Amino acid sequence: MNAPAPTIRPIQQLPDQLISQIAAGEVVERPSAVVKELLENALDAGSTTITIRLEEGGVKRIAITDNGRGIAPEQLPLALSRHATSKIASLSDLENVGTLGFRGEALASIASVASVRVTSRTADAAHAFEIVGSHEGVVAPSSGACGTTIDVQDLYFNTPARRKFLKSEQTEYAHCAEVVRRIALSRPDVAFSLSHNGRTIDHWNVSEAAKRSAHILGNDFAEARLALDEAAGPLHLHGYVGLPTASKARADGQFFYVNGRFVRDKVLVHAVKAAYQDVLHGDRFPAYVLSLDLDPALVDVNVHPSKTEVRFRDSRAVHQFVFHAVQRTLAQTSATAHGSVPGPMTAAEVRPSGTPLWQLSQSPSQPQQRPHEQTSFGAQLTQTFSPSPYAAGSRWDDAATGGGVAQRLESYGALFASDAASSSSGTASSPALMPVPVPMTAADKPLSNDDFPLGFALAQLHGIYILAQNTRGLVLVDMHAAHERILYEQIKNALDAQAQGQEMQVQALLIPVTFYADAMEVATVHEHADTLATLGFDIAALSPTTLAVRSVPTLLKNADAQTLARDVLRDVREFGGSRVLIERRNELLGTLACHTAVRANRILSQPEMNALLRQMESTERADQCNHGRPTWVQLEISALDKLFLRGQ
Repeated sequence: MNAPAPTIRPIQQLPDQLISQIAAGEVVERPSAVVKELLENALDAGSTTITIRLEEGGVKRIAITDNGRGIAPEQLPLALSRHATSKIASLSDLENVGTLGFRGEALASIASVASVRVTSRTADAAHAFEIVGSHEGVVAPSSGACGTTIDVQDLYFNTPARRKFLKSEQTEYAHCAEVVRRIALSRPDVAFSLSHNGRTIDHWNVSEAAKRSAHILGNDFAEARLALDEAAGPLHLHGYVGLPTASKARADGQFFYVNGRFVRDKVLVHAVKAAYQDVLHGDRFPAYVLSLDLDPALVDVNVHPSKTEVRFRDSRAVHQFVFHAVQRTLAQTSATAHGSVPGPMTAAEVRPSGTPLWQLSQSPSQPQQRPHEQTSFGAQLTQTFSPSPYAAGSRWDDAATGGGVAQRLESYGALFASDAASSSSGTASSPALMPVPVPMTAADKPLSNDDFPLGFALAQLHGIYILAQNTRGLVLVDMHAAHERILYEQIKNALDAQAQGQEMQVQALLIPVTFYADAMEVATVHEHADTLATLGFDIAALSPTTLAVRSVPTLLKNADAQTLARDVLRDVREFGGSRVLIERRNELLGTLACHTAVRANRILSQPEMNALLRQMESTERADQCNHGRPTWVQLEISALDKLFLRGQ
């Protein structure tokens, strides 16, 4: 179908009313846009209490009352005029905007598509004044407290075509409520009250940022967040980032503010996403509330009429600062980091399953396995974590009951022998693989979370979980997920060290592992030999259909060489040689770590389990694997007491 021919008219000056209605198409997209503009004006006026009243999703009525500075009666007509503002007066002001609103179009645009009444009173006025309709309205005396009330009714009454595009009442209200939540989240120093159709929906008193974010985003976020507060030069980032284990299926828990203004900026979103890259599955979205404060001259907020997009003068510097600040905060998610321990399970969350808790694969009363009795896998893990055997005569303290773990610490002293002891025994190992030495004494002392937050291993459950006891109660560890994170961080550190000039530690295979390969795998070996060498692999083509693995990274020496080589070749081929080490490095490291991490249904000795716990305590981001799953949870003694009705 052909479009109708345009009507030919001479060039003419548009009337002010039509100009305002055109501007309203940009500014007043829906009722929530009106709420946003009016709330920003209220905050710019220095308000500490704001009340929002909505009717029929904001279409019938939006009334916002504040206790700000108010508007003098002689300036009320100007408030409804186009391009009239008290916030900028020169180009210099425009380049250093420090307020939320500044265009001077909002009220005029709103008044062009709705019925507007502005009532305001300044502190030095005997009473309030009001103006109705537009800037041509008459200013008349009125009643009211200090501050301003803007009452917007019958939105789009004179532009019915625009009104047809509005959604249902509930949908429009939801958009309005979301705007109020965003702004209230950024200003905990201001009290907000929201009502709809005469019923109060939300009320937030003046509070601190922690309490306001918990009130608005809920306890799930409050119990799984990390505080962030970093500054560098003119940049200051503060707020909260959610733990990877509290990620969401949608990006509806992400709030970023620049100088108090809620924004959706690609640079900032990408920086945060990149910081979560190696602790969160790609299909999940982190939750966060972050505020970036900087010199207004370094950011242009006049990019879009809705002011949700900004442009930084040095976007690369901002990206790097935000990325590293969030990454450093997430790196604190280890067992020894304050405030990052996974939330304790409550009694209501614990339900006895068909298998009784006491049916464990290993009991503390069972004799310890001797080194020669360990399975081949057990020997591998022992070699990986380099624990020494128990000292002669070590035992569980039968008297350790009641107040916390009173196990004899000397029982674990031998697990963390010095490097010299390891060398003398002829079992030298890579320093990166050694558990962090822990000072031990022969004297008994109460165990504290500062000493061993994950406690000491009791047993292994179904070959999957490690059960440990600490001062707070019972700790359950997913051994595969935990070991995977440890290896992931070790491989990543090895690659980072290599980038700084240190050599990658490789393990030459006494007998090369040969396997059949297709033409694409052979071609990948030839084409990306340098990348493979950087990763610590020496893979050679013996024939057009045979590959041989001659060396692997020392950290992965216990993995299945053939399977590992095939997966590495696949990733290198899929993502490209140089790109796999830059953009897709985390995925590749995850592949390497997963191949070497302990598998389910593997029986570990007690020294091996405790070595794993100690290594978790010294590993960054150890609270979750690189897919975002939790590696351990805490079950409090109080929750256990409730299960068995103790004290009731």
